[in-house]
Amino acid sequence: MAIKPLLDQAKERFIATAPEEVQSLVFRHIKEQQESGIVFGLQEGDQAPNFTLANPLGEHVNLYDELAKGPVVLTFYRGSWCPFCNIQLRAYQQLLPEIEKLGGQLMAVSLQNPDNSLSHQEKENLTFQVLSDSNGHVADRYRVLYELPDYLRNLYAKSGMDLAGFHQTDRWILPITATFIVDKEGSIRRAHANPDLMKRMEPQDIMDQLKKL
Repeated sequence: MAIKPLLDQAKERFIATAPEEVQSLVFRHIKEQQESGIVFGLQEGDQAPNFTLANPLGEHVNLYDELAKGPVVLTFYRGSWCPFCNIQLRAYQQLLPEIEKLGGQLMAVSLQNPDNSLSHQEKENLTFQVLSDSNGHVADRYRVLYELPDYLRNLYAKSGMDLAGFHQTDRWILPITATFIVDKEGSIRRAHANPDLMKRMEPQDIMDQLKKL
């Protein structure tokens, strides 16, 4: 199932319904990141940094322990409040049986705290690992973490979204949306990190890469 049409529809809804100021600032930030010269995300062939993060039940999940069982599709998303992220995670949930047939598993990481991750997991009926990286240390090691500029902080604050509180940290940070396919040896075999929050790795791309492992 391709998710680009669904993401395009969500983008059209955003343009049709969001105030012009909101649209202007969101697209401004995307453009600034695209033109910054920064290479976001670890690259194919890089070794995936190991980490241990908590899931909504308080259980600690270690990447390399999971890799011992098979390859991991590791995705970083902005949060349950992001409609583009929810489209992606629902599509990956539908893909999960096929991922597991190929011996793989799926892990999704956000900066939201475990309580918010739990409500998100329940709301979206997600059955894969949803992990909390509240301080952004793991996202930073994967080179997808960024500080929100003041104009976006002000925009979120005006809309009642306290990202620092939502993440239980004192920083206004988010991850670039990114997906990495990591083989059993911990090598990144496929990487997709895009400052455009309205674009994500396609399920077919995930399947094509897993079939090669």
